[in-house]
Amino acid sequence: MNLVVEALVNPESVKNLSDTQWDLLIRQARSSELLAHLYHRFMAEGIFSSIPEKPKNHLKSDEVLATKQHEAARWEILQIYQALESIGTPLLLLKGAAYLHADLPPAPGRFFSDIDILVPKTVINDAEEKLHQWGWLTTHNDDYDQRYYRKWMHEIPPLQHVGRHSTIDVHHNILPLTARLHPDPEKMIQASVQIDESFELYTLCPADMILHSATHLFHDGELEHGLRDLVDLDRLLRHFGNDASFWETLINRANEIDLSRPLFYALRYTSKILNTPIPLKALNSKQLDKPAYPVQFFMDHLFLRALAPAHKSSNDWFTGIARWFLYIRSHYLRMPLHLLIPHLFYKAYLRPYKEWRENRGADSGKKTGGHKESESEIDIFE
Repeated sequence: MNLVVEALVNPESVKNLSDTQWDLLIRQARSSELLAHLYHRFMAEGIFSSIPEKPKNHLKSDEVLATKQHEAARWEILQIYQALESIGTPLLLLKGAAYLHADLPPAPGRFFSDIDILVPKTVINDAEEKLHQWGWLTTHNDDYDQRYYRKWMHEIPPLQHVGRHSTIDVHHNILPLTARLHPDPEKMIQASVQIDESFELYTLCPADMILHSATHLFHDGELEHGLRDLVDLDRLLRHFGNDASFWETLINRANEIDLSRPLFYALRYTSKILNTPIPLKALNSKQLDKPAYPVQFFMDHLFLRALAPAHKSSNDWFTGIARWFLYIRSHYLRMPLHLLIPHLFYKAYLRPYKEWRENRGADSGKKTGGHKESESEIDIFE
């Protein structure tokens, strides 16, 4: 029973819920990080006053948390801006931080755990150094992780502030360098739009923002918050799609920067799951990179399950398998097999063995009063 999607598609439906159904809806929405979002939807539809008192309290509570997080995030964004101001590049916000600072429809009630920014690759080292000086340090000290991020990925290892524990993901692209799709980050940076007259704060242009959101969702194998990210796409498409000419612009841009396949999935599943009003001309456009019908059929069985609320009440016997397939697919899309197989082998076997050796050495050191010698790592990508 998928009560969250029903509430998203038809908010009026909650007027008829029993106490037991309300309890399930609250659980599904909270696990999907959509409870505060529903608060705003119910308020906008004018039905919040008709909701029973106990569900109201849950909705209000999550909205208070979201509001406090937004206040902290706005202040954190300004700290990042000041840290990077001297390197002479605009601060380009991505995803949740962008929706918040640009006051876009996905923002109300939207939770996000870190602040994502995009900078040109030519200044990535300068940006990291400045952020280090302002207290943001790497969270991945393992030599293997450092090499993995810096050699193959589209971002440096995540940075966390030593005092406030805020996290920044500093991107120089939106997909790994080894991915099968190759969007041009320079084109996206050049087309970015300023959103704050007082500061040089930017977001991706509307088409690129949707394409980035689609790429993040449909290339990522961790879909615990997949429904929330699909709601982001729904809100953006409804907002920017009010301009009839936008759809042609969006499809043309997807082909220009090699992101047509993620856009196809975004249009397909927002319309199927959330009834997003997408013109048939756009859905059936021959310019979209559509997979063959057998692949579409298979992907429907995977995504229609994986994008359900991350709650056991929304699962069937195939849900776990579907999420596992999409996890493997995400790695396959990110890296060629000659890199992927060693990487998965390291994560599955070598890293656990190394951690076991380190823990055993630490225990031995405590017993003997000695010190464990450090072990050099093998770069399996070399």
